[in-house]
Amino acid sequence: MNNLSLSRLVLLSLGTAGLLSFASFDGAPLDKTFARINTEVLEHSRAYETLADASQKIGHRLTGSANGAKAETYAHDLLQSYGFKDVQYEPFEVEAWSRDTVTLSVVPNRSDNFREIKVVSLAHSPVKAKIEGEIIDVGNGLEGDFAELKDQIKGKVVLVNIGLAAPTKGARNLHRSEKTALAIQHGAIGVIMVNLVAGNVLLTGTASVTGKLIPIPSVCISLESGQALRSWMAEEPSRLHAQINMTNKSQKIRARNVIATLKGTDMPNEKIIVGGHLDSWDLATGAIDNGIGSFAVMDIARTFKALKLKPKRTIQFVLFMGEEQGLLGSRAMVVNLKKKNQLDQVRYVLNLDMTNDPKGLNAFGRTDMTTMLTDLGETMKRTDPAFANQLSNQAGLHSDHQPFMLEGVPVVGMNGHLDRNVLDCYHADCDKLNLVNADQLKNTVRYSTMLLYALANAETIPTKRQTDSQTHDYLVAQGLRTPLQIANEWRWKD
Repeated sequence: MNNLSLSRLVLLSLGTAGLLSFASFDGAPLDKTFARINTEVLEHSRAYETLADASQKIGHRLTGSANGAKAETYAHDLLQSYGFKDVQYEPFEVEAWSRDTVTLSVVPNRSDNFREIKVVSLAHSPVKAKIEGEIIDVGNGLEGDFAELKDQIKGKVVLVNIGLAAPTKGARNLHRSEKTALAIQHGAIGVIMVNLVAGNVLLTGTASVTGKLIPIPSVCISLESGQALRSWMAEEPSRLHAQINMTNKSQKIRARNVIATLKGTDMPNEKIIVGGHLDSWDLATGAIDNGIGSFAVMDIARTFKALKLKPKRTIQFVLFMGEEQGLLGSRAMVVNLKKKNQLDQVRYVLNLDMTNDPKGLNAFGRTDMTTMLTDLGETMKRTDPAFANQLSNQAGLHSDHQPFMLEGVPVVGMNGHLDRNVLDCYHADCDKLNLVNADQLKNTVRYSTMLLYALANAETIPTKRQTDSQTHDYLVAQGLRTPLQIANEWRWKD
């Protein structure tokens, strides 16, 4: 009896017939390989240490900045130091945006009682803007909110929440870029977004659905400033006007994805991609968004090399740049793969974006993968009972999996969690290393490595790239048609 047959019998004896499609390349049972991965990461992980080192040496990792270029080099050199021979830069051209100056003044109509409000520009606002207009409160800024006030918005400055204040059952929030797009469609001349995090926290991020400059200024104010402004609007007999004066910078630069390739032994032309965006915004060091994801990817790569794991399928470890400015790096990679007619070779994409301390897997709406992922999760749970194997099956947008998903490529996710105080620093000036839990980061690395190894070594993967019509139906079923239409990314006629 050969080693592969023996491993099959071992799996059957464990009552995991659903895992027969998984087999370790070297003939060892999957449980044994998972145990090796578990021990290696718990004892030798470098994810937290390298993130701390990069945070100190580089700081923020804004695409197009000198810091962004340093981060690209840091990732390239780190992957080489782990023993990867094939580490490459994938350059792409990007319109790089950076903030300069911005002020927000509010004044009653026909008055000189100006109040200055602390504000931060949202990315891809115009290079120069100076506007004044009446403020109109559109609440949560959902489609229905805009529709209700559609005849009153033109020529006004829209006030909207970034999140959902007192959300109604079933309400699904829109991305800040989608709310800005709706404001533009309704003829607004500016947007003031209210962060809903207490503590005078200012949030940044892109207000553009395309990664290109938008025609009107979009800014963010704190929860407390928003509350004070709304109280003033309710008390003031004259309508309040906003004056937004801003300058920004935008220029064409070249950024680089960083890709380390571990060639498959049996099916080298089939690829499993594990990625995370390396770039961050510039208000802090981006330790959570997305240091914990990108440095986990690099530590997964280190683990494969340290254990000399040999996948049947090729694995590409990708550090994307430009995610924060419109998924620019992942879009570029998909375009390149399409030009080379290689997109069909990508069997699965695992994207780690603010992924932390996973307790389960996400099939991303692919029902044909739920049995396989559930069985895989049970094996992971046997390795570590703390892994709860909580399977979900819901797709989402606004990270580097999106360009692949819109082309029908299967996506898998890790169901993690972050504490409320950590989430409150999303895109804010408090997103620093002190928010990172080193043990939870190790959990991301070890569970993701197990998932990646299993997918790369599965004898068969039940799902495959969808056709164009299948992708259409999948996105509709996942409730993603409306946000994609708002973002002008719905390519179908309906």
